[in-house]
Amino acid sequence: MTRPRLVGLSANVQRPSKTRALVDAVLGEASARAALDVRILDFVDAGPGLGAAWTRDQLPPAARSVLDAIEAADGLVVGSPVYKGAYTGLFKHLFDLVDPAALAGKPVAIVATGGGARHALVVEHAFRPLFGFFGALQIPTAVYASDTDFHAGVLTEAGVQARAAEAGAQLAALLVHRTATAPLALAAAE
Repeated sequence: MTRPRLVGLSANVQRPSKTRALVDAVLGEASARAALDVRILDFVDAGPGLGAAWTRDQLPPAARSVLDAIEAADGLVVGSPVYKGAYTGLFKHLFDLVDPAALAGKPVAIVATGGGARHALVVEHAFRPLFGFFGALQIPTAVYASDTDFHAGVLTEAGVQARAAEAGAQLAALLVHRTATAPLALAAAE
């Protein structure tokens, strides 16, 4: 049996990044609970050509690789810093290029980082509608962290750590369940 492919995507354009640290935390919790093939990508990996591409066929190879990894994943952990009350414009641009059917029914964990608590609802008001459009299976626990939840780039706030653990556990359980039931669904279709 192949391991489910879990891709983490962090919309940071520099390293180190608090958003990357939060995506890593959820990925780490998920992979601690299930045998997963885990990969993490940053927008840094897509290169500057991502923003210049108006269509999929205009993507340079590095950006195309990020898009392909998202579409081929069995599950996702997506994260973005918050700018002006929403995910970044580049984050939205990338998902504008994703095939609308590619995420249907795939488990997605949502994380976001921002300067303070006033942005905490961005996961509910911006991310969930976007992934609802794709028909993605959004796990119940989303994770938001503000600057004060980190120390020297490391997530240190116990409540946010607990939410990251819960999100990782929910995602792992769902991926394991889907992998276990996929052969049954295939056999029933034959």
